[in-house]
Amino acid sequence: MSEKMAIVCNGNTPANIMPTLIFSSSGLSLDYEVHVFFCPAGANWLLKGELEKLGTPKGLPNPIELFNTILDLGGEVVLCELALENKDIDPADLRDERILIKKAPPYLMDVEGASQTYVF
Repeated sequence: MSEKMAIVCNGNTPANIMPTLIFSSSGLSLDYEVHVFFCPAGANWLLKGELEKLGTPKGLPNPIELFNTILDLGGEVVLCELALENKDIDPADLRDERILIKKAPPYLMDVEGASQTYVF
């Protein structure tokens, strides 16, 4: 992989999750190393059934397919550990077992030197 991308989802609206998913999957399609971090404010998107509530927004790709593509292509999806208590999240309720739970400092160490950073 040639470049590293850091993407942060810090909100619970479609305007936060759709660009997060589109930029992440696009980066992976370009063979970038993609690291996606979900802050507590965006944590609900990683729960079972939440992406399904979006359906497929008009003119946009299917969010469930995008999310699965990110994981299938080796993207790292991280939930901020603070969200567990802050949002009363049980790790068993996450939509995929490949979602990692980390604090911010280890994530920041993972994305050190990223040539592209996006926050939605």
